Amino acid sequence: MRASVIRRTAVVASVGSLALLLAACGGEGKGADKGADTPKESAPAASAAPAAKALSAAELEKLLVTQAELPGHLLKKATPAENLPPEAVTTDKAECKPIVDAITFLAPGKPGATAKVKVVAIPQKDPNASPAENAMKALSQPVTAITLGSYDGKGAEEAFASLRTAGEKCAGGFAMAQGGQKGKIKSVALGTADASGGDEALTLKVTTEVDGDQAVYGVVAVRKANALASFSTLNLSGALPETPKNVVDAQVGKLG
Repeated sequence: MRASVIRRTAVVASVGSLALLLAACGGEGKGADKGADTPKESAPAASAAPAAKALSAAELEKLLVTQAELPGHLLKKATPAENLPPEAVTTDKAECKPIVDAITFLAPGKPGATAKVKVVAIPQKDPNASPAENAMKALSQPVTAITLGSYDGKGAEEAFASLRTAGEKCAGGFAMAQGGQKGKIKSVALGTADASGGDEALTLKVTTEVDGDQAVYGVVAVRKANALASFSTLNLSGALPETPKNVVDAQVGKLG
């Protein structure tokens, strides 16, 4: 997908929970011949596991990494044009949609709330280089789109599983459309990622094509409890992208 289109696209949030308690009542009976009370029996109290509850959008926004937490980087919130509704992105294979979500600033599955920010490293200016050369150096920096999703119940686990399944089943590519513009995913390579700070993690290398223009995205997805963070990195220079570890670490560290 051409950079100008995909640029409008690409950890973990702590969440509250709702406790449920089920108590069982004991019964009592009389002896038929002696009239003595039989020992009372009571079933042990059974408590359900706490049900995860999604954060609100305002709560999730507070868990996004900030400018102060990423020195040497420029952070920018998603624009209205980048806040696409999920139905604006379609694929010819339903099981492959989580991949397109991951590179278009969308959280896969059915999040209760999302929060988004873009991050780019600020390169050191070379005093001996021309303004044009320094500008090209700035353009060569990877841009990472961070999308946080907070889910009810097991929604984050299901969303992460759908992304892994898509990486396995959609490796050969598929057709897609974003806001009515058609394109295709040429290939998808699924890999593993360091899940330190999270419960599970994966990587994807996604090659796209729109109107003959190709782009390659590096995706890292990390789930922690009922939250899912995806990091989608693109090099506008065309170089193969690698999601900056310091960006992932800073965001994951913010999430408890």
